Amino acid sequence: MSLTITVSDLRQFEYCQRIVFFSYCLGLSRRRPTTYKMEEGDLLYENVAELEAQRSLQSYGLQEGERHFNVRLRSGKLGLSGLLDMLIITSKEAIPVEFKSSFSAVVGTNYKAQLAAYALLIEEQNGVSVNRSFIHFIPARQSIEVKLEQSHKKAVLLNLDKIRRMIERENMPDATVVRGRCTACEFRNFCPDV
Repeated sequence: MSLTITVSDLRQFEYCQRIVFFSYCLGLSRRRPTTYKMEEGDLLYENVAELEAQRSLQSYGLQEGERHFNVRLRSGKLGLSGLLDMLIITSKEAIPVEFKSSFSAVVGTNYKAQLAAYALLIEEQNGVSVNRSFIHFIPARQSIEVKLEQSHKKAVLLNLDKIRRMIERENMPDATVVRGRCTACEFRNFCPDV
C-alpha cells in the first residue's frame, strides 16, 4: 500500500466525502482554510491533557489505568495512521479516548468511525482486542462510552478501500445530504453545487 490514509480522513469521509476528495485530489490540504470553529477547537485542546492528567479515571468507569497522551499509531498493513488524543491502558484492556470541542455531546457516525479506526491500529500494535472507547466532550466535561462492534471495524476497512478508489479515479463524490454541515465547512467555496 503506497498511500497512507489518516484516521482524520476516515472521520471526514464519514462526515462528508468531498472533504477527503478536495484534500487529496485537488491538493487543498496543504492550503486548507482555517475556520473559526477550528481555531476555537485548538484553543480548547491546549490545556486538556494537563487537566485530564489530574482527573481520576472514574468518569471512564475505571479504578486504575495508565494514560498516554498524543499517541502516534501507524499500520503499514492497513495503510493507516493517526494521532490519538489519549490511550488508557489497564491490566485488562486498552481504551482509546478522543477529546472533542463540540458543545453538543452527540456521538455521530464520523466519531464512531474515528474510534473504530484507532481500535484497529491499537489492536495491531498492542495485540489486544479493543471493544470500547470514549469521547470526552471538553465544554460539557462529559465522557461518553462508545462500544466498538466488529461491524464498526469492518466499515473502516470498507471506507479505506472507497477512499483509495476515489483518489485513484479522481471521482468527486456527491455532497453530504446533511446540508447544515456545509454552513461552516472550510471547503464550501470549492463545492460547485452547494
